[in-house]
Amino acid sequence: MKLFPAIDLKKGSCVRLLRGDMDAATVFNSSPGDQAKKFESSGCKWLHVVDLDGAFAGHSVNLEAVNSILEAVKVPIQLGGGIRDIKQVEFWIDQGVSRIILGTAALMNPEFVKQSCAAFPGKIVVGIDALKGHVAVNGWSENTKITSLELAKRFEDNGVSSIIFTDIDRDGAMQGVNIDATLELSSAISIPVIASGGVSSIKDLQSLKARASENIEGVICGRALYNGAIDLKEALKTLSS
Repeated sequence: MKLFPAIDLKKGSCVRLLRGDMDAATVFNSSPGDQAKKFESSGCKWLHVVDLDGAFAGHSVNLEAVNSILEAVKVPIQLGGGIRDIKQVEFWIDQGVSRIILGTAALMNPEFVKQSCAAFPGKIVVGIDALKGHVAVNGWSENTKITSLELAKRFEDNGVSSIIFTDIDRDGAMQGVNIDATLELSSAISIPVIASGGVSSIKDLQSLKARASENIEGVICGRALYNGAIDLKEALKTLSS
């Protein structure tokens, strides 16, 4: 099972939000490239990067910060946040991003997602962010009546490489990952699922690892790594054993 350390970008710095609230941001590192190097040197094989400002603006904002990460490390990164058209997808793949995360666009413009999958096989991930079971978009600022499963089902057999499922209520709150909701989704679709939101302890990782055979590809971990609640090397060992 893969561990995806999270680097969330706001105004060029690495931050963590509480339940997606941009006004509740904690800065953990002012140098994204430095943070990426730390994760890579500790043994991480992937990085999960989100342009938070871009998610609200509808286009990439933290270009310099993302490029500093790409220049600093050799491990692959998956990038999301404000990527809403095929030109932006192509731009970031040309820059060296390994996988593109499409969130708001997955709901608002599913044909764009399908087009991206066809143009860049294996490089498109759909991000599904849920609040009380329903999809939230535009940086989690707008709620919809579409369920996570409904949205995920729309992309079966379209070439989506993975689905990132985030429980917004848990994100950044250190309350534990929502394993039940994650497994409910992963068991209902054929696309591999990456768990996200609320990971707070090695126990969370052990619980997910025990269910890895149930279509769980990996887990995204943010605040717990930054504040030391989870030791990164222990986390990697747990998920690889």
